[in-house]
Parts: sequence; C-alpha cells; structure tokens
Amino acid sequence: MNTQPKPAPKPSSRPTTDDSFHVFDTTLRDGAQREGINLTVADKLTIARHLDDFGVGFIEGGWPGANPRDTEFFARAQQEISFKNAQLVAFGATRRAGATAAEDPQVQALLASGAPVITLVAKSHDRHVELALRTTLEENLEMVRDTVSHLREQGRRVFLDCEHFFDGYRANPAYAKAVVRTAAEAGADVVILCDTNGGMLPAQVQAVVATVLADTGARLGIHAQDDTGCAVANTLAAVDAGATHVQCTANGYGERVGNANLFPVVAALELKYGKQVLPEGALADMTRISHAIAEVVNLTPSTHQPYVGLSAFAHKAGLHASAIKVDPDLYQHIDPERVGNTMRMLVSDMAGRASIELKGRELGIDLGDDRELVGRVVARVKERELKGYTYEAADASFELLLRAEAEGRARRYFRTESWRAIVEDRPDGSHANEATVKLWAKGERIVATAEGNGPVNALDRAMRVGLERFYPQLAKLELVDYKVRILEGRHGTESTTRVLITTGDGAGEWSTVGVADNVIAASWQALEDAYTYGLLRAGVEPAE
Repeated sequence: MNTQPKPAPKPSSRPTTDDSFHVFDTTLRDGAQREGINLTVADKLTIARHLDDFGVGFIEGGWPGANPRDTEFFARAQQEISFKNAQLVAFGATRRAGATAAEDPQVQALLASGAPVITLVAKSHDRHVELALRTTLEENLEMVRDTVSHLREQGRRVFLDCEHFFDGYRANPAYAKAVVRTAAEAGADVVILCDTNGGMLPAQVQAVVATVLADTGARLGIHAQDDTGCAVANTLAAVDAGATHVQCTANGYGERVGNANLFPVVAALELKYGKQVLPEGALADMTRISHAIAEVVNLTPSTHQPYVGLSAFAHKAGLHASAIKVDPDLYQHIDPERVGNTMRMLVSDMAGRASIELKGRELGIDLGDDRELVGRVVARVKERELKGYTYEAADASFELLLRAEAEGRARRYFRTESWRAIVEDRPDGSHANEATVKLWAKGERIVATAEGNGPVNALDRAMRVGLERFYPQLAKLELVDYKVRILEGRHGTESTTRVLITTGDGAGEWSTVGVADNVIAASWQALEDAYTYGLLRAGVEPAE
C-alpha cells in the first residue's frame, strides 16, 4: 500500500456559511457501525453525494489504512466526487505509545488518503489510558501533542475526538481537561467532547461543556450517542454552552441505539436557533435526503422520525382537524414544507367532519358545504372501521369510498363474478398454487387462470391475465408490500383478518385494505381496490 503523503486539496468554498459553526457528519464511519448496515464503497460514495448536496460542512469517510474498503473509498471519492459544500475527513487514532507520529504507519495512511481534514481519536479517561492503551497518562498527552503537531506540519486541518470524555471528566476532571488543552495547544482546530457510552443528560452536558470551555479556552465540539434517548438534546445543550461543532449521523444511525440524528439537530439549529448552518434553501430538501440515505442502507425510514417522518405532520384526531381547518399552525410547530415534508390527514373512526373535509381537499375532492355528504362519509368510515377496516393506512381505499359517496356511484372498471384459489400439496413436499377468476369488463365475460408462488400471487396474476387485454395500463402495476393482521378470534381458529396491500406503478405507491373472515377473501378485496385505484390514477374512464 502506498502510504506516501498526498498534498492536501484546497478547502472547498462555502459561500452561504462560514467557519464559525460546523455541521460534521459521521454516517460513513460511526453510522456504519449500526447492526444491520453493511456499506459497499459504491454505497458510501452515493451517501457522500447526498450529504454534500444537503450541505453539511464535513463528511467523515472512514478510517483509511484500517481496511481496504475505506482506503478505496478515499481514493475514489477524490476522483469521482466534486464536493460543492463538504470537506472530506479521514478518521484515525493518535500514534502508538513509544513511537513517533512521523513513523507510525496508520498516521502515514491518514496522510496518504489525501483528505484535507483529519479527525484523531484520543483517550481522555484516565482508566482507559492505563487499561486499554497500557501506557502512562503523561505518554498519552505526548501522543496527542506529537500526532496533532505532525499532521498540522503536513498541512492538514486536525480535529480531535476525546473518547469517553464525560465519563473521564467525572472520574478525573483535571486530566480530561489536560487532554483538551494539549490538543488545542498542539494545533487542533476543534476538540470534540464525546459521550461515547451515551449515558449523559442535557443538564450534565451543558454544565461540563461550559466549564471546560471556560477552563481551557479551546474551541469545542460535541459527539453524542443516544443510549439515554437524549443525543439530540445533549447536542443542543452543548451548543447552548458554547460548542460550535456538532457531530451527527443521518437518521441517527450508529452503534447500539445510535447517534445524534443529523436531521433534527440541523432543523433545530436553523428553525429554532436561527443559525444558518446549511446553504440557502437546503433545508427544504431534508426529507428527500433522509429517505434517500435510508434506501441506500436498505433500512425502512422511520415513519415517526421528527421533521422527516411520514407521520411527523399527520393528524388523526377530529379535534386536531377542526383546529387545523382554521389554522394549520395550531397543531404544527413548523410549516412542513420548510423541511420538505407535507401535512397529512388520517381518516379513522376518530375522524370528524373537519378531518373528512381536509382529507377531501388533500385528495383534490371538493366536498363544498355539503354537510349531509360529509356526514355520510363520517358514518361510513366509522361503520367500516368497526368491522376492522383501517383507512389511515389505506388512503387509496378511502379515496375510492369518498368518491363513491361524492359521485353517487362506485368507480367500476370490472365486476367480479367469482374467484377461487387452490393450494395443492404434492407427495414430494412441494406446493402448487393456482387461481381462477371470472370477471366482467366492458361487456365481456372473462375467465382467466394462473399459477403463482402463493394463492394471493396466483390471484393477482390471474387478474392481470384477464384484464390487461382491456386495460394495458395494468402492466405497470407491481405489488410492493403485503401485510396481514388477525384482528380477533371468535371460535377456535375463526377470526377476522385484515390485509393491507401496497401497490406501485413506477411513479408512486398507494395502499388498499380488505377485511374478511379469511386471508384470501380479504386479499381479494384489497386487490380489487388496488387495480381500481391504479386505473383511476392512470386517467382511465370507468367502464360502467
């Protein structure tokens, strides 16, 4: 491996912000330590582009020299990404005890990465120095001083992470502050106080940061883990105490329960503190960036994540809806469009007239002042939810219901005469699934049969075989998700079953619901609604 130092690239210009406050992202290093996340080099490059588009100031790419993947990432990132907002950061440790920074192979690898900024991790807890590093407190300080000085002499900007700082401060405050002071005097631009075990609370963080700032005069940052559920609050508490550098990960990814979540931290700084920490207009792209990164790491976005979650601005209670109809700000702390999200009205048995009117408006259906119509829809929703239907998770089925009431008839592109699904057990232990459907469309009777890898899949294929000749738009439809819930048991294995199906057409997705006393019948209902809504989306006129 070539470990010859590369010249540091010129720092990227940031026209909308200055160096007085840092948003530092460590998704590619610390976030990648979350259980279930395994990033390829291509994944890391994609995430880096998203983070740069979002406008973070620093992207910590990993530990070059520690593994081939991170070494390759730094080499490719400099060739393949033209950073507009961010500077690439390499992560590594201070030199080994008893050596010199100039001779340490891992320090040389940091320089060879070509990253303009290097973050060093150093021990600041006296017991960790003696038990983990197996060296003296004095030698640990010299390791900090020598490594920072050497990297600065090589033209690199240096940040220093004080690992286990808050626990170390509790055990030996004088030594913890000595590490901070040594790093700053050696040339570290920022010294980051790390709550590595995630056990601190906001008031504790604020008090410690304020004291360390006053006693050392160093520029301080904060790195908070979320083991108490306080990582975002701890990060903001550190800012209140004078920290000007925040380390976060996208969607809070990280080891154990995670890190301070980049998105609520940045939103709070911009919208609550009035600090411009991103390029102009970048905050409005936050929801898209959050979901895009979730797709890359192959984790379902949290629907209840602050600011960017699907449910962050979703309203269900009728009392809320009545107030929102007058003024959305009455039950929303910000305009969701400021972070790229949208307000949603959920329809359920808790819905009142205002919920239905607002939902109709959201769907583009003007209910006007027809109180009788709205009352019928409310009653219909409550009646059906009593039977087990749920419309807050099945917007497409609700829209079909609403249009049927508003237009005086159901949207009908086809009628079902009958259907059946057969599951055959074979002697070799395999199964055969076959479905036959009898439908009417545009005045013609259709009989279609298909096999599938399950009875519902077979029904879905049989419907396509029968209907695509009349409605070629159905070829684009794809079943994206399928959920079954048993609602209640009555006699032995008898029960009410609810099925939710999510369908997509390449341009969007929608969900439909079916309820019956068996899973196949419930699935058929949800499939009927899914096909009907798909044709409605495609602008097809009903056959009858």
